[in-house]
Amino acid sequence: MAQLQTQPLALSGSQKNWVLLGVGLGIFMSTLDLGIINVALPTLVQAFDTSFPTTQWAVLSYQLVSSSLVLGATRLGDMWGKKSLYQGGLVVFTFSSLLCGFAPGIEWLIGFRALQGLGAVFISGLGLAIITEVFPSSERGRAVGIIGSVVSLGIAFGPSAGGLLLSLSGWHSIFFINVPLGIIASFLIARVVPPSVRIQGKQKFDFVGAILALLTLGSFGLGMTLGQSQGFGSTNALILLAIAAASFMTFLVVEAIVEQPLLELHLFRNLQLSMGLLSGWLAFTVIGGSLLIVPFFLEGVKHYPTIKVGLLLAVSPVLSGLIAPLAGTLSDRFGGRVISSIGLGLMIGGCLGISTFDAQITELGYVSRYFIYGIGLGLFQSPNNSTVMGAVPRERLGIASGLLSLSRTLGNTVGVSLIGAVFGALIASMSAGADVSVAPPEAIVAGFQGTFRFAALILCGAAVASVLRSSKRQGGGGAGEHTSLREAAPTTALSNQGSRGAGEE
Repeated sequence: MAQLQTQPLALSGSQKNWVLLGVGLGIFMSTLDLGIINVALPTLVQAFDTSFPTTQWAVLSYQLVSSSLVLGATRLGDMWGKKSLYQGGLVVFTFSSLLCGFAPGIEWLIGFRALQGLGAVFISGLGLAIITEVFPSSERGRAVGIIGSVVSLGIAFGPSAGGLLLSLSGWHSIFFINVPLGIIASFLIARVVPPSVRIQGKQKFDFVGAILALLTLGSFGLGMTLGQSQGFGSTNALILLAIAAASFMTFLVVEAIVEQPLLELHLFRNLQLSMGLLSGWLAFTVIGGSLLIVPFFLEGVKHYPTIKVGLLLAVSPVLSGLIAPLAGTLSDRFGGRVISSIGLGLMIGGCLGISTFDAQITELGYVSRYFIYGIGLGLFQSPNNSTVMGAVPRERLGIASGLLSLSRTLGNTVGVSLIGAVFGALIASMSAGADVSVAPPEAIVAGFQGTFRFAALILCGAAVASVLRSSKRQGGGGAGEHTSLREAAPTTALSNQGSRGAGEE
């Protein structure tokens, strides 16, 4: 039987906070980068004298690499140790950011962004696993909540930081800003993060499963992207989505028969894990899709300037970031299922309130409705993540963190396509087939209202999934729930304990 390496030394409160700072800084850097690059796309078109579709590949190459490799990367984290791979991801991300800033052409930039995505996959995939290892179950919700705040604030500040850097020192600076942040984060990780829990003994990496996962996720992401630009009836989109479906079915068969699979399918028997991932995926479907259509309303109906649109779009992530630590603390006390379900209820109410937007809506009316939505998002995300991370054995924390990252990525991918398609179809039905970009304001209002009612329906499905979780351990009691790393039992006992998920005892 595989044995677990345990952490030999206890960490003080200040040491744990330094770990939180180091991991949080890396996650903030990778999250901030998403918003910065999106703002810079028009500038990059001019700088490299190229087309906008070509420049978009600077975003797509990053996204495809970071989402396609997440399962393989996090499995390696469980096998080899999360600290070393997280630090390696920081080094790759920082160095590739430097290369992006010196890119001589758009093709070079696209390639360097793909390399940056390779670094990001270890940062986003393993950061939460390190936090879960270091903090005991009684403190996990608060720590995960703080990481949730970091993610939300990175999303909120990305566009504004990108605009400021572009105006002050040009497009190169949006990549160079990562270099000092990456160096500081790497230093902190090296100094303060303890050795990770990992499986010892003879371990085999599931290369077949990893290749199938790469083929599935890569084909799905690219197929959804081409579907948005060329139509989902196009040959390219259909072929890629068919490859994704076939690869996924093959992946399930392989994982069921391989002795040491990339993803142990029996983990999904635990409702804390499976329903938590499902509710998170549905929630991020709404989040990703809503970020796509709100600018059309603010610019096409309200005629707000770009800077005002950016500030209003930041309302929800800022509120979510502020409430997330409190939500994590509440989940430590009352259970993650309760708090996350309340959060989903508020998000549903917020979507229904947003669906009443019309041409007469004021800034106060906008903020008041998004206040409910943003508070709900903050209450949902951190407890849900904490529950999922607590639902697996400690030697599987890496793959659980990867699944959470994947649920966010796939939620955003599906949300942009699904919510965008509903929005476009409703507008076309109101204005005789007119495109969103040239539709009259009244058609945009009708499409916006109907789309957010549809979004509320999706969130109802997420709420049902949240309620369906096993109530045996509301806070998400995986192996990490029973005993903290610094209080670990002898290795053999811990290994025996870790072989059972929270819902299987």
